Amino acid sequence: MTIRVMLVDDQALLRTGFRMVLAAQPDMEVVAEAGDGAEALEVLRTAQVDVILMDVRMPQMDGVEATRRICGGGQPAGAPKVLILTTFDLDEYAFSALKAGASGFMLKDVPPGELLAAIRAVHSGDAVVAPSTTRRLLDRFTPMLPATGEPARPELGRLTEREREVLLLVAQGLSNGEIAARLVLSEATVKTHVGRILTKLNLRDRVQAVVLAYETGLVRAGGAGA
Repeated sequence: MTIRVMLVDDQALLRTGFRMVLAAQPDMEVVAEAGDGAEALEVLRTAQVDVILMDVRMPQMDGVEATRRICGGGQPAGAPKVLILTTFDLDEYAFSALKAGASGFMLKDVPPGELLAAIRAVHSGDAVVAPSTTRRLLDRFTPMLPATGEPARPELGRLTEREREVLLLVAQGLSNGEIAARLVLSEATVKTHVGRILTKLNLRDRVQAVVLAYETGLVRAGGAGA
C-alpha cells in the first residue's frame, strides 16, 4: 500500500528536499503540497492524503490551528494523520500541536531514515513519541505549562499499579521495547498495557498519554516521576 503524503511548509526549498527523499521510497508518494495551513485545508477538500508533514509557523494559518481543524472532533477512519516538523526555537508551538491532535513531531533536521520510519509509524496508527529528541523537547515544554497544571483526571484512579508504571515510562519517551526491558516484560505485554491505559483514560494515542502525564504532574521536567 502506498502512503500518500502531503507537505505543508511555507519554504518551497524544504518541500522540495522532503519530496526528493520521499520519492525514492517505493511505498510513499507526495500527492499534495501547501504553503500554509489555510491552503492545506483547501487542498484537503479534494486530495486523498494519509499523512501530513506539517510545519508549525506559517503565514495566514499556522500548523497548530491547521492541525486543530484537521483533527478536531476526533479522527474518523481514513482521516489523515499529522506529523509535526519543528525546530527547537518553536517547540512550544509543537506542544500545542500535540494537544490539537498531531500524532507526533520531529525536528526538521532529522536523518532521512528516522523521518521515513516516523511516517510509516504514524500511518500504521502508532504515534512518534520514543526518540530522544522527544524527551529533550518535552523537558523544554514543561516550564511552559501552567504552574498548577490541569486538575488530575478521576480516571487515573482506574489504572493498576503496573499500568501507572507503564504510563510513567511512556511519558519519559521510552518505546515499548525499552519499557519491556526495564520492567522485564514481553513487548506484547507492554503493548497490551498501553492499550488498556489509552482505553481507561479515553486517550487517542500515546502522544496524548505523554501530554496528560506532564499536565497532571505525573512526570516532571527531566522525566522523573512525581
